Amino acid sequence: MAKHLIKGSVAALSFVLVSACCTPPAAAPEAALAPPAEAAPAPEPVAVAATPDYSVFVDTPDRPDADIVADVNRKPAAVLGLFSPQPGDTILEIEAGGGYYTEILSRAVGPTGTIYMQNPAGFDAFLGDTVTKRLEGRLTNVTYLKSNFDAFAVADGEADIVTWFQGPHELWYIPEDQPEGFGEPAAVFAEIARALKSGGQFVVIDHAAPAGSPETTGGDTHRIDPAIIRTYAAAAGLVFETGSDLLLNPADDGTKNVFDPEIRGHTSQAILIFRKP
Repeated sequence: MAKHLIKGSVAALSFVLVSACCTPPAAAPEAALAPPAEAAPAPEPVAVAATPDYSVFVDTPDRPDADIVADVNRKPAAVLGLFSPQPGDTILEIEAGGGYYTEILSRAVGPTGTIYMQNPAGFDAFLGDTVTKRLEGRLTNVTYLKSNFDAFAVADGEADIVTWFQGPHELWYIPEDQPEGFGEPAAVFAEIARALKSGGQFVVIDHAAPAGSPETTGGDTHRIDPAIIRTYAAAAGLVFETGSDLLLNPADDGTKNVFDPEIRGHTSQAILIFRKP
């Protein structure tokens, strides 16, 4: 009899334990009454500045005819699109020559911007009156600077952009009437870095010499191996950002003098863009 009672008690206890494990607990009053969580608001769309259409500064009727003829090979609107000058920018244009790019950059930065158009005094005979004709009575946001490449009359960190188009090779060109040259290369690149503001761009275009060519090609064929420019820029603290093959010409092997009639105006040119940290 006792055994039967014990068995019955154990069975009843087992039923109670199983029932307790299988029955879900009642929800806490707070959880039961809490409102559903609100969905997080969608993030605001990030505005992306559109790249200006630089062709509006190129396709104008009052540019000199010679400039318009050169546009086919120099592709100025596409070149400006690579570094995006903006209204109000200050640009130091090293070795501006007769002002082909000065004209376009002046329009791109607008009346609130400034262009410093620079050439060495040693270029006077070569340039003649081209600069005077370019600037006289027009391009009022342009200031002409005459100096070597190692001393620009620009305040520290004043320039948003420094350009040097078809030019760094000139550092190794030593004309007879300028035996000291136009500036020692390391000092010139340090001067460029000084003139640039933090975050500013240094934009280079130059006639390309074959990879591994010595610096002396700058004076011999008026070309330079782009790697040489990168080395000097890096030593001055400028960081290489990007390059472009926009102006490369596969038909140019890089060995002819840029004034050779067979290649003049059609040279393969490297484009390098650096930034000052």
